Amino acid sequence: MAQEAVPAPGTTSQVNIIQAAFLGFVQGMTEFLPISSTAHLKVVPVALGWGDPGVAFTAVIQLGSIAAVLWYFWRDITQIVTGAAKALASKDYQSYDFLMALGIILGTLPIVFFGLLIKKFIPDFDNSPLRSLTAIAIASIVMSLLLGIAERVGQKKRNFEQLHLKDGILMGLAQAMALIPGVSRSGSTLTAGLFMGLERATAARFSFLLGIPAITVAGLVELKGFLEEGVGDAGLVPLVVGTISSAIFSYLAIAWLLRFLQTQSTWLFIWYRLAFGVVILAAIYLKLIPNI
Repeated sequence: MAQEAVPAPGTTSQVNIIQAAFLGFVQGMTEFLPISSTAHLKVVPVALGWGDPGVAFTAVIQLGSIAAVLWYFWRDITQIVTGAAKALASKDYQSYDFLMALGIILGTLPIVFFGLLIKKFIPDFDNSPLRSLTAIAIASIVMSLLLGIAERVGQKKRNFEQLHLKDGILMGLAQAMALIPGVSRSGSTLTAGLFMGLERATAARFSFLLGIPAITVAGLVELKGFLEEGVGDAGLVPLVVGTISSAIFSYLAIAWLLRFLQTQSTWLFIWYRLAFGVVILAAIYLKLIPNI
């Protein structure tokens, strides 16, 4: 890979249609697997010599992942929303649907709160050292170790009907860790769920539902920025292609992961994340890729 093909640190590269479709595939396949879509959308294009596509581009194509999770869990979402509305009307505050909705709302607050703090006190966070490939690699390794411990010690007994309000709060705190690139929103919440004694598939399913408000807000905020400032170098067609690709592969990833975790452990992802981080550090050390 030619060094000159990579833009200087802090800059972003223009994405063509083929690259956008591939990045949509990467986004879709990694958003809901516990391996960090942010990390892969930074590392993969840099390793291929395309440069960093930029936070705005990656955030907008997340809209495809949002569409996929809404599509997949539409029945669950409508049940929770209508059930919670009925519970409010009848003042049945012990209703399962009401508590589930409240748990999702409370679980979303931490990532919103800390996200606003970052925006206020670290305005150039997107170009900070925390978003460098070294930081991403370290985060991947640390999270692989935490998921490995959770897989070992978690009791994995409680199913979806046995979720409590505190599960939403605790998993929401874990979700806030995903503000650090490379941590993985689904990875941190799945890890927390296993530590709390949830079944693997239950932890993943609740993680998906909990993530809907967070990734929706992130995608819509960036989309608003594009509409106000113009598409610029990103190009409208690549954005559309990337978003559609993201939606298709996100849906497939959700369906596959839920089936996989019904019978299998998370060790596949643990070893993958560990190897991913080690390979990135080695590539940086050998100067095969820049630490941007």
